[in-house]
Order: sequence, then structure tokens, then C-alpha cells
Amino acid sequence: MLNVLIVEDDPMVRDINERFLKKVEGYALYKSVNSIEKAKEIILKKNLDLILLDVFFPQGRGIELLKWIRKENLKCDVILITADKNVETVEEAFRYGAVDYIIKPFKFERFEEAMNQYKARKRNFKNIDNAEQEMIDKFTLNSKKNTQKENYVNEYKGFSQHTYKKLVEAIKKMKYKTFTAQEVAKEIGVSRITARRYLDHLEREQKVVLELEYGNVGRPKNKYRLIGDED
Repeated sequence: MLNVLIVEDDPMVRDINERFLKKVEGYALYKSVNSIEKAKEIILKKNLDLILLDVFFPQGRGIELLKWIRKENLKCDVILITADKNVETVEEAFRYGAVDYIIKPFKFERFEEAMNQYKARKRNFKNIDNAEQEMIDKFTLNSKKNTQKENYVNEYKGFSQHTYKKLVEAIKKMKYKTFTAQEVAKEIGVSRITARRYLDHLEREQKVVLELEYGNVGRPKNKYRLIGDED
């Protein structure tokens, strides 16, 4: 389990961060605090893996805590979760080693994607002595392979690579059957509207075909089928 410290002074946002963290496997919340000074006390006492850090505090900026962590050479990572959209702040965060930057308000899918990406990186680096270039490229921003693979995330706001993969895996298991957005939503644990958005995108990619199923009364039901499957 990866130990996490949440540093956020807004009680409502802190509660959201805590609830979202509980939904992602592999993480344990060590503590939530509302100030930079309290965070420093805990960081010095506890071996933490990850800090979820806001930028704005009454007594200072979260970026200063990130700089302090680097100055003290402490081995823990930081993900910024903030309403600060200032480009200089974003650049400063990455300059001092933040592994991700999430802008409020955010959806669970974006949070989940960041946490799964971080967890995967920790897992892959844990038991090796020498990293191959291919492994490093997988977790860097400049990976061409990664960029091509996740183009749709940049083009379609709010899409999650993790959710996309889960949905594709779910419909592949259905093989020759047609299915509805509601059935897929239930299978992967998202809303019907979310499932519909991803299915519409798969239709644009020509990976699924939309078929209308007419009943005796009422509107026809939208059903999908993997392209290439036999009836």
C-alpha cells in the first residue's frame, strides 16, 4: 500500500480527495491536514509515498512546501490539486518535481488516472536495478508512443485512458452479443451517460456499430456491437 498525505485547507475539497482516494486500490490515507506547517511535521516523522497538495493556503503557497521537500532531499512525491491555472505556477510545480497537476474542479476519472499512473510507475521501478529506455519512456511526457496512444484524451475533454481501457475490455468479453450503454455502465461501474460518451467515441473510431432495436411500443433501443463480430 502507498501511504498518502492530503494537504488541503478547504474541508469540502479535503473530503472529496479522501473519498476519491478510497476508491482507488493500492493506496492508504495516512492523514489529512489543513496547513503547510502541520504537513511538514508529518513529513519529517512518517515515510510517505505521495502528497496530494493544494497551492493556496492562508499562511503561504503549497509550492513552497514542494520546494522545502526537495531542499530537504525527502523521498516523497507530490501531485498538485489546485484551482491555480497560472502557467507560471504549473511550470514551477513541474520544475520542482511534481508528478502531476490536477485543476479544480475535477472529475474522479482524472483523479483515478493520475493515481493509477503513479502506482504503475512505482510498481515498475520497485524491483529493478537498471531501467531500460522503453520503461522510462512509458512514464515521461515526451513519449511518442504514449502520446499517440492517448491522443483521444487530448481531443475529447474529460476522457480517461483507464476508463476507456476498462470499457473496451468489457465489450470484448461480450463477443457476439449486442449490448446497451446501461449494461456496459453497470459492468465497469460508471454512469450510463459516461458509458454512452465512450461508446459514441468508439463508434467514431469505427470499433463498434450502433444498431436500433425496435420493440412493439415506445422508442427504439440503442444497442452496440463490436465491428467484425458475427451475428
